Amino acid sequence: MTDRQVPADFPREPDPGALTGVQPKLLVREVDGCYQSALSDVELWVRFDACEDLASQLSAYVSRKIASSGLSPDVALTRAEKGVRLKVDAGEWDFSQREVAWVMKRTRQLLLPEAYE
Repeated sequence: MTDRQVPADFPREPDPGALTGVQPKLLVREVDGCYQSALSDVELWVRFDACEDLASQLSAYVSRKIASSGLSPDVALTRAEKGVRLKVDAGEWDFSQREVAWVMKRTRQLLLPEAYE
């Protein structure tokens, strides 16, 4: 693992799951004899790293779209977000809705750093 820290605003809890049936159910998994519902530090880092990488790629993509088509940053970001959500909703990409929201916020920060200073 690396020395980098996961930012405080990154989603730490997985999206709640749902199971059918009459009885209430608790979604957990067994890890080394203990039941866990949250991500481990390593799992959290992997999720963050994937989201940070996607935000970096999206900011470069949106920059190219702005330069080549003359779109405003807001329009280009909205279109990029729509594309990301379509991929996630279709099951092609494994990101939670909270992670997608974080990725788009981070993409805006990378694309428009002066707006976040």
